[in-house]
Amino acid sequence: MNKIFSFSKRIFLEIIRDPLSYIFCLGFPLIMLVVMTLVNDAVPEEAEMTLFEINNLSGGIAVFGMAFLMMFTCLYAAKDRAGAFLTRLYATPMKSGDFIAGYIFPTFVLAVLQSVITFAASFMISLVTDVKINVLGMFTAVLVLFPSMIMFISLGLLLGTLFSEKAAPGLCSIIISLGSFLGGIWFDVKGAGGVLEKICNVLPFYHSVSAARMAINLNSDFIVHLLITVGYAAAITAVSVIVFKNKMRADLS
Repeated sequence: MNKIFSFSKRIFLEIIRDPLSYIFCLGFPLIMLVVMTLVNDAVPEEAEMTLFEINNLSGGIAVFGMAFLMMFTCLYAAKDRAGAFLTRLYATPMKSGDFIAGYIFPTFVLAVLQSVITFAASFMISLVTDVKINVLGMFTAVLVLFPSMIMFISLGLLLGTLFSEKAAPGLCSIIISLGSFLGGIWFDVKGAGGVLEKICNVLPFYHSVSAARMAINLNSDFIVHLLITVGYAAAITAVSVIVFKNKMRADLS
């Protein structure tokens, strides 16, 4: 455990020392929270659009923020490989599981803090906009988002293991864009219907967002979306572990 803690501490400190992590992981999601709230205020009541009301918006923004933590996990994993840092550590008694846990633990803690701050900001906005948001629902949503956190972090680790430091950021940007769009953060998936809805239902992003939104509103239907997200999180984590172990063996040979 000491080995994992030491490695986790290094990753944690590198992320919090990087000014860009505050801009992308915290600042940008909070700015979008405010901007989309202003957009919602500009929408006429006759439109009956509730997607950007804070009780629906906050869950989507929480997932949006996690996508940037995926990018930072990917960048640090790719950077460690490029700088031969991991290769030197392979000579130590640490096993592949220790490295994987060392990447996942600190970013998971940061993801929880990020979600708490996002929902706290959402609560403040709800007081200003006079739109009620359930406090118990927000606590429930943080717990419901745990599998999504693991999924995004594992996806970042997978990409950082497979691709170089130069290629990884571009791929992460594509996933962030696709995740936010196909997750239904900015539009009503069910209202769009058709092929687009089917695509969204196949991918995990829509289920992550839906689980968070329903949990905030204490809608028990969130369980279905949660179970789908758990399945994706388990699968992506398993693949990332296998790929990382194979890369480790290849580097040692």
